Amino acid sequence: MAELELSIKYQSEPNRIGFYVMAAMFPIWSLFVPFLLGCVIAYLLQHPSGMPAELTLATLIALAAVPILGILMSALFEDNRLYVTKSGIAFPLYLVPFLGFRRHRTWTELQGAGLRRTDGAPDMESDSLFLMFDKTIPLQFRLKHLDKVQLEQMLLAVELWSGQQTRTPELIEYQNRLHNENKGLGRLSQVEMFEEELTRRFSATSFVPLEPGRKMLGGSVEIVRQLAFGGLSAIYLAQQNMKNMVVVKEAVVPGDSNEETRKKAEEHFLREAKFLMKLEHPHIAKVIAHFVENSRDYILMEYIPGQDLRQLVKQHGPQSELSVVEWSMRIVDILQYLHAQEPPVVHRDLTPDNLVLNKSGDLVLIDFGAANQFVGTATGTLVGKQSYIAPEQLRGKASTASDIYSFGGSMFFLLTGSDPTPLASSHPISVLPTISGELDDLVAEMTKFDPEQRLCDLNEIHRRLTEIKSKLVRGEQAVGGLIS
Repeated sequence: MAELELSIKYQSEPNRIGFYVMAAMFPIWSLFVPFLLGCVIAYLLQHPSGMPAELTLATLIALAAVPILGILMSALFEDNRLYVTKSGIAFPLYLVPFLGFRRHRTWTELQGAGLRRTDGAPDMESDSLFLMFDKTIPLQFRLKHLDKVQLEQMLLAVELWSGQQTRTPELIEYQNRLHNENKGLGRLSQVEMFEEELTRRFSATSFVPLEPGRKMLGGSVEIVRQLAFGGLSAIYLAQQNMKNMVVVKEAVVPGDSNEETRKKAEEHFLREAKFLMKLEHPHIAKVIAHFVENSRDYILMEYIPGQDLRQLVKQHGPQSELSVVEWSMRIVDILQYLHAQEPPVVHRDLTPDNLVLNKSGDLVLIDFGAANQFVGTATGTLVGKQSYIAPEQLRGKASTASDIYSFGGSMFFLLTGSDPTPLASSHPISVLPTISGELDDLVAEMTKFDPEQRLCDLNEIHRRLTEIKSKLVRGEQAVGGLIS
């Protein structure tokens, strides 16, 4: 993954008003030049001897000033983005006077970052993010004018490159809250959040996750924050070589396991990790390395910035059939690649959480179930998301057919916004009657309980998806034709 680079849209009220005023005055400006030229022609007709030098100079200045003024104002009010890189932040032009007439400021110049409350405001949307640079007045950015996903990424950049001491406790608390909200946790009830936190943090194990700032691989990898934690495994966001963001996946065999069990599990994990490192596909996050530290196994993976499909559905609700079909065709392509390996790669954890829409809007598979299989081998149980696990996988006999079951369950979630019923054939039409019968039949066949009866032919799945897509597109075109 390339270095973190963000282009964040921010348009304050004065900037917005200025843009509208400029747009409203554009017709006046466009008429000024011909009006002035008409005046000059009329003057010359009445005074054949010509214009005085002073009047000629004034006319030329006026003719030049109008387009120059228009260009400057366009540049001023249309520039509404902050550019965040490892070196610092570049601000919109209208903020330059507040920055000592320097548009770019480095991270070393950032002296403080925090939140500023608006008196009497009912919620935090009216609050402002303030950034204090050396020898300047604080810059304030209203939270309601910033996209929440981009804001979280910007706050992560501040955390990574400016140093912990620059952030106020209120900003750190808000950043954590924003992370949970973007993950969809903000919509859980208080009871659900409490139960989830108990399950996540206080499971019956001596496993202790890594703390932020922990360095690994001889100091080349530094843990930034924990992304997920459950059972005997955890996933972290980390920084490699002080520039690239990566994902670290951690797994540990329970301390009470016998030596034979431990050795067998570790051998399995190492073998699978090495195999995954050989995979090359544009829509699969790259497995970079495998290493062992303090008797724990780790996989280092490419970090794909973006929004996973669970987040997307929690924020925007069930997705359109056409979108789900197009994503499903991409998933077919990914699974065809994995299952064609020798031996076939069984993903074991194909869920909406592990499917991310990257910055370009392309679907990317970001995780493998290797660590889950590793822990399951050691403990005799299977760690995973129950609603998406095929019956045979629960019995420890995962196969390529198990991935198809998870695939169908993921389609059910995208179409309905609800997790499928575990160990059952899924019918999205039972939740949303408007879903097409062809799509409902396909999901149901992909999630049959018995793998022998399950539709597992990826070529056939792709063919049916193509047919469904064609009907959906024709339907949209017909509706568009009626509207026009």
